[in-house]
Amino acid sequence: MSPIETIMRTAPVIPVLVIDEVRYAAAIAEALVKGGLRVLEVTLRTADALEVIREMKQVEGAIVGAGTVLNEHALADALEAGSEFIVSPGLTEGLTKAALAAEVPYLPGIATSSDIMRGLDLGLDRFKFFPAEANGGIPALKAIAAPFGMARFCPTGGITAASAADWLALEPVLCCGGSWLVPKGVPDLAAIEAAARAAAAPGQ
Repeated sequence: MSPIETIMRTAPVIPVLVIDEVRYAAAIAEALVKGGLRVLEVTLRTADALEVIREMKQVEGAIVGAGTVLNEHALADALEAGSEFIVSPGLTEGLTKAALAAEVPYLPGIATSSDIMRGLDLGLDRFKFFPAEANGGIPALKAIAAPFGMARFCPTGGITAASAADWLALEPVLCCGGSWLVPKGVPDLAAIEAAARAAAAPGQ
């Protein structure tokens, strides 16, 4: 398996995290890992996101990456902070080539067949389908994925605890991204761990 596929197969759900306060970072990571979700995507949407990555990387068992990586500069910052994988909302040639040159597991976002074809031309076959629900949900991914038997996906965006199992039942889906696991505000660590435990065993 490729490095990005190994990460995608580590757990069925990748928590998509928007963390506003660094002081909660380690505790949130510990709760998620204890619940069975080791792969953590910290989105670069907050001022302290890079410091959050550094803090979460200290948690035993956590595999911490950066999301919302938009360009080569953000990639460099994320790697400097210790990111173990990179997720982007879209697919551009410049960022893809930089990620491949850095030899970091990379998951770019796609929404159309043309996106997938561009990714294949650049040597990629693992993608984030984003935003999943806004782009037509499960029927849309089924239709888009059909001509690309070699491609596998991590749908993200609008997926909930209730719908995750339906997404994961699709053959081309290796995992899905979920922002429902850690609501904004002061974290309820017991609730986060419980949500992670449920997400780690979808449909049970």
